Amino acid sequence: MAVDVVRDGAVAVVSVNRPEALNALNAETNAALLQAATELGVDGAVRVVVLTGAGDKAFVAGADVAEMSGFSPAEAEEFALLGHRLCTTIEQAPQPWIAAVNGFALGGGCELVLACDIRIAAQEATFGQPEVGLGITPGFGGTQRLPRAVGLGWAKYLVLSGRPISADEALRIGLVQAVFPRAEVMDKVMKLATELAGRSPVAVRAAKAALQCALDVDLAAGLEIETDLFSSCFAHGDQKEGMDAFLAKRMPEFRGE
Repeated sequence: MAVDVVRDGAVAVVSVNRPEALNALNAETNAALLQAATELGVDGAVRVVVLTGAGDKAFVAGADVAEMSGFSPAEAEEFALLGHRLCTTIEQAPQPWIAAVNGFALGGGCELVLACDIRIAAQEATFGQPEVGLGITPGFGGTQRLPRAVGLGWAKYLVLSGRPISADEALRIGLVQAVFPRAEVMDKVMKLATELAGRSPVAVRAAKAALQCALDVDLAAGLEIETDLFSSCFAHGDQKEGMDAFLAKRMPEFRGE
């Protein structure tokens, strides 16, 4: 299988499993990832999703150049649209997605990272958008999500030069939120995922929905969305449980109700 999904309680771990190809994204892998993301998005038992790559060299080293090399413009468009659907499905999933970047995250791999809500990297990880060196542009949303993540100047530098950057540099510019030794990355990510899974699913999903539109609407519209989502939380049992637990000085037991 090109994609493995393993559940650990309320956390699902999705692994791109083509280590012999450095987990490169071909159409089959993209379709499998899209199916996994779609199914997980409607699974109320899954509160957090972790995305990583199999093996110890790559998260996803990019799109599969061997497959792309023979594309016609129409086939390239179809491939890009599939990548867009995949990344948008991850980005708009109700649950938080955490990228555990254990190695190369280049091209489509970097674009997958950008679609995730939280991005944690191994010290050995490398990031970049090297597409101009292949005579193409990024095709899975890199020209749009990268400026939103790191600012237009850094996005232009990375995309126009095609140069890779280290995990420490990715941390410095805000592409990732934390860097750990490779041997520690999954433990750190799973600890964070378990922590998030212990929060109110109702509140986490509402907060993600509010944050998701923060850069796409003006402040007044964003505040209106926030107000609607904030007030909607009071229709759910999680709000009562959370506040009752706070007042009683005990740990809450959220049921997502």
